[in-house]
Order: sequence, then structure tokens, then C-alpha cells
Amino acid sequence: MTLLELFQLLKKHLQLVVVLPVACALVMAVASIAVMRNTYTAQTSMYILSTASAAQGQTTNYNELTASQLLANDVAALLESDRVEKDAAEALGLEDLKDYDVSVASETTTRVISLSVTGPDPESAANVANEMAKQVSIVAQDVQVADSINVIDEAVAPDSPSGPNRPLYVAVAFMAGLFLAVAIVVLMDMLDTRVRSAEDAEELLGVPVIGRIPAMKKGGK
Repeated sequence: MTLLELFQLLKKHLQLVVVLPVACALVMAVASIAVMRNTYTAQTSMYILSTASAAQGQTTNYNELTASQLLANDVAALLESDRVEKDAAEALGLEDLKDYDVSVASETTTRVISLSVTGPDPESAANVANEMAKQVSIVAQDVQVADSINVIDEAVAPDSPSGPNRPLYVAVAFMAGLFLAVAIVVLMDMLDTRVRSAEDAEELLGVPVIGRIPAMKKGGK
């Protein structure tokens, strides 16, 4: 099937090609509003303080940058550890933090790390982020990873939700419906073996058509 034949086939079934994608998009839009809950993301940033590195002076070199990154990685691992999450949940009076998504990011040349907490409520997301920043400082001192972890910017309750990305879901549903419509149209054409024209007969039998019988109207002479 050539591209032109495909376009002609889609044009013939234009109603299906239009209605199915729109229907899929509408169903996804309704589902995303009715079923998917809004999520909120709160962020806080921290600075890792190490007395040993401070005593060496302010000179920055390759070894210092490497040490900073390793230290940031250690603290990032602590933030995602079960102990920090458990201690933060207990301090907030929660059973656990399974309803929250924790993400940690660190710069490659500094001891600044960022903590993002996504949850179903803006206030609780901010509270969890701030409590985890507090608990990781305690744990870091206990295991002697760092002398202290100081909060640079406390997390505040976000004003608007961070997810779900409903427009993206609707767009994906529309494209899926479009591909499904094209597949149905092509499959219908492949399964349809009826001969509709002389050209179809020639292609099917492999012999030229030498005559045609004109269509007669009912009651015609």
C-alpha cells in the first residue's frame, strides 16, 4: 500500500479517524480529573559543613572538588535511607512516608544539596521536607559523615500542584487513538476481499478485463 492509497483510505473512513482519537482524549481528560489526585512538591536546600575541610583553608583544587562531591553523595544517600525517613515520620506523627516521593539533587562542585518532597498535600509536603533536613543532620553527625548540615532555604507550601501532567496524558491518549484508528482502517481494508472495480478484478485474476456489463436500473428497458 502506497502512502497515497493510505491517505485515500483514511479519507474514506474520515469519521472513524476523527472520532476515535477525540473520544480517547476526552476519556483520558475525564479520568485524569476524576481519578488522578493533585500532587504538590516542596523543596529545601542544605549546605554540608565539614570542619576538617574548613581547617585546610579556602584553596579549591581537584581533590577538594572530588571530596565535596563524595560528601554530597554520602548525605544524599542518608536522605534516602530508611532511618532518616523513619525518624522524620515519627517526628511528624506519621506511620511512614510511603505517600511521599523523595528526590535528592547535588551540585558537582559544591556541598549544597537540594531535597524535593512530593505529596498529596502542600502543607504536609513542606513539613516532611523540613523534618527530613533536620533529621539528616542528626544522623550525619551520629555516623560522622559531616559535622552538621545547615538549611539554606526552608521548604514552603507550594501554591499550585506539580502534577499530574494532565495535558501530556490527554495528548498521548489522542495520539494513541489516532494510531488505533489508522490500524483499524488498514485492517478493515486487508480483510475486505470484495471486488468493487475492474481494476480490482485485474489485480486479483491477473488477466485484463475485456468487457463490462452496464448497471441496469429497476424497471429499465
